[in-house]
Amino acid sequence: MSTTVVRASYVIGFDGADHVVHRDGCVVYAGDSIVHVGSSYDGPADEVIDAGEAIVGPGFIDLDALSDIDHALIDTWHASSDGLTWSAEYAAGRRAAVFPLEETLFMREYALTQLIRNGITTAMPIAAETHSAWAESYEEFAGVAEIAGRLGLRMYLGPSYRSGVPVVRDGARDVHWEPELGEKGLAEAVRFVRDFDGAYDGRLRGALLPCRIETVTLDLMRATARAAEELDCLVRLHCMQGLSELRLLREWYGRHPLDVLESVGLLGPRLLIPHALYLGAPETPFEGSPDRLAALAGIVHCPLTTVRYGDALQDFDRYRAAGVNVALGTDSFPPDMIRNMDYGNNLAKLVTGRLEAGSAADYYRAATLSGARALGRDDLGRLAPGAKADLVVVDLSGPRTGPVDDPIRTLLMNCSGADVTTVVIDGRVVMRDRVIPGVDEKAFMGRAQAYFTEMKAAYSTRDHLRRPVEELFPPSFRSA
Repeated sequence: MSTTVVRASYVIGFDGADHVVHRDGCVVYAGDSIVHVGSSYDGPADEVIDAGEAIVGPGFIDLDALSDIDHALIDTWHASSDGLTWSAEYAAGRRAAVFPLEETLFMREYALTQLIRNGITTAMPIAAETHSAWAESYEEFAGVAEIAGRLGLRMYLGPSYRSGVPVVRDGARDVHWEPELGEKGLAEAVRFVRDFDGAYDGRLRGALLPCRIETVTLDLMRATARAAEELDCLVRLHCMQGLSELRLLREWYGRHPLDVLESVGLLGPRLLIPHALYLGAPETPFEGSPDRLAALAGIVHCPLTTVRYGDALQDFDRYRAAGVNVALGTDSFPPDMIRNMDYGNNLAKLVTGRLEAGSAADYYRAATLSGARALGRDDLGRLAPGAKADLVVVDLSGPRTGPVDDPIRTLLMNCSGADVTTVVIDGRVVMRDRVIPGVDEKAFMGRAQAYFTEMKAAYSTRDHLRRPVEELFPPSFRSA
């Protein structure tokens, strides 16, 4: 078993209670585990990686990790996004997958390489089902598992499933229901967990990932809760993320999303809720206490994508003070966890009016320790003997970084995912000097652009007004 020493000007270790900074420190790993973290090391070494003026820290944990290339670039600036939602007519009679499986898997691989480039070592994926015939499939995620295994990512995987799809009907938002497809999707998700949980030396774990709460029937939620208990796995369900969701659930069930989750048996330590922004009724969405969320595995806070849609958590420190485990997700492309933490830090100041709100240290904890806690893993999110050898090197030597003060505040304020140079997962170097072995970056970029162009064109076929691409997505400025 070979031993590797990584040296840097700042090493973010863990002392059993919290992160600590070792100035001019090192981290040593043998096989897939860390054996030493400190300011010095004089033991045997088969390889020494001198990162120089850099931060070496634990890999980031992204629990809403975008695994496609859609979303914010084209859907965060419309006064109304109705044109990007399926028409009722398309959902009922014309829906079809935009891409064959081969192209969809390319998109997945392209997105997963972006996770590595941004220092994300553990991920739970999210993708838009907009371009699917309904939701994700077993076959698709068997392919994703192979890609993740080959790239060396640590992932919590499962195909998404839903009972209904958001549509525009007679000019208004609605849901088109086909409950039998939700039941089929759950069956495929259960099959996937049984087949792939523990694959690739334990780096892949199964999870149940139903879609948004307003697209899943009560029966399917109940069945999901039973399946999660039987499989002993996590469930992630997006909810409390929009006013339309609050209104629909009150209209259908007369309840807040948390009450719905409790009634179906999901409100508990297996559940992750991305966003969890709205605690109250549609008229008073931010009123109420986050205390009930403390019973969950955690919420997945996605500040970068949230602000792109004109929203923010109210507020980060209040949730943490209530005992809520606040983990992070990027939910955007590129999946830049460093920018994500910085946006969260700044939004916390904005919504509270306090400069000390949402500290850099707390956001760094959220991206590491809290994510590990949500997964029930005390061997992730930290650099300490016995922990998994998942670590990230962030370069501080570039001229754009400027002077370095406190390394964590400097990381958030002066760096981005572009400064991640080397990534190690399970003791395997999956990116060195910004190069991922076996990935032709130039070819990937060209193919991704062609994929994006075709994906964008497909919106016209689903739009309830059948508008052309030029009308749905006008440019910022006219062409000269």
